[in-house]
Order: sequence, then C-alpha cells, then structure tokens
Amino acid sequence: MRVVAQRVAKAAVRAGGVVVGSIGPGMVVLAGFAEDDDLTGVSWMARRLAGLRVFADEAGRMNLSLADCGGEALVVSQFTLYGDASKGRRPSFVKAARPEVARPLYEALVEELGRALDRPVQTGRFGAEMKLSLVNDGPVTLVIDR
Repeated sequence: MRVVAQRVAKAAVRAGGVVVGSIGPGMVVLAGFAEDDDLTGVSWMARRLAGLRVFADEAGRMNLSLADCGGEALVVSQFTLYGDASKGRRPSFVKAARPEVARPLYEALVEELGRALDRPVQTGRFGAEMKLSLVNDGPVTLVIDR
C-alpha cells in the first residue's frame, strides 16, 4: 500500500461534476494498493495516518496529529501511485491491484481511519474519474509505503 498524505486548509473532490467529498482543515490521503496488500497493512496505515504529528501546536511546531487537532480526512483511491515510468513514455500499472482486490482494501482503510479518528471520513468515488482540488497547507506532503 502506498499513500500520499497532504496537510490541507481545505479540499474537495468531484465525480461526474458533483462534489462527492469535501473537508476543511485536515488531511487528504491519496491511496493506492498493490496485489499483495492485505487488511493488516490497512490497519497499520490507518493508525499511522491518524497519529502522524504534522499539525502545529500552540508554539507552531509540528507536534499534533490529525486525531489530536480534530482535523478532517478525505481519502481518494489512486491506482496510479503504483505507476512505473522507468521505461518508455507510457507508465505501466502492472503492480497496481485490480479493482476487485483494491476496492475492499480502500473501503477498509476509510472505515479504519474513521474509527481511529472517531469521526466520519470523506471519500472520493472508487474507480471514477475525479477532479480533486485542494489548498496544501505548509506545504506538508508525505509518501508512506507499507
């Protein structure tokens, strides 16, 4: 599993021209899955995302987690995180999980993150073409592999 986690001031995702998820201050998580990923990795990633200390405390230091500061989360599936562009000009996506493998893992990540934060998590629409807009805060952007 690979995620790109971005601290944001706000974000929204559209599918079919309709906003399907939006948040205020918090974290956007782009999530990609490989064929050999499993639910153990999903649980680990949800805990990692909820506990990452990337939000400012009273002194302005990155010392608070998403769980600590009450921020919101928006999780968007993105199989292209497993794109391999090392050869040729067209990326290969052979390492990305097929939808029937990735969808249950994506849904489990959303559920586990919501449980870790004790609040609902906003989502994109799995498998849809989406438009994501965000205001990156910092910017703070992390790539996390499991």
